[in-house]
Amino acid sequence: MLCTFFVGRLCQGGAASMIDAYDRKWKASTDSTYAEAVTYETLGFIDKPGQYLPKAEAYAAAGVGRAKAAFSVFEAEARGPSASAAASASLAGVSAMIGAEIASASASAGPVKAKIGLGVDTGVKIGLDGVEVKVLGTGVNLGPRSKVSFLGSELEISLF
Repeated sequence: MLCTFFVGRLCQGGAASMIDAYDRKWKASTDSTYAEAVTYETLGFIDKPGQYLPKAEAYAAAGVGRAKAAFSVFEAEARGPSASAAASASLAGVSAMIGAEIASASASAGPVKAKIGLGVDTGVKIGLDGVEVKVLGTGVNLGPRSKVSFLGSELEISLF
């Protein structure tokens, strides 16, 4: 789920985010095909959510088959073949990542996330939520969001 790191969500997740999600109502969606692209920039120092820090972000993804469901602090997602690219720069960190995936299924319960899939994400992220390096879907994220990835499958624990 490459997009969860971009488009104003650089530090999303973890135990602290459960406060915002514990009373979330049931929500589900499906897409047979999808394509999305977002660019965003703000000069920062504006007293509005998401606009406090200067930042620039770009994200694009396309795929075939996607199903999502969420309730309270629980989420699940299944995806078919997809490709994506993203870049971000702000006072909170910098990142660049490209990826392609044959298929995946993921689930999260509060601060714990797991994904089984076959993918080849490649890139680097350096920021407040740690340092991540991935090459062909295999890598590690060290910091408050600790994650281990192997050929597209991942296990993540977010402490904050």
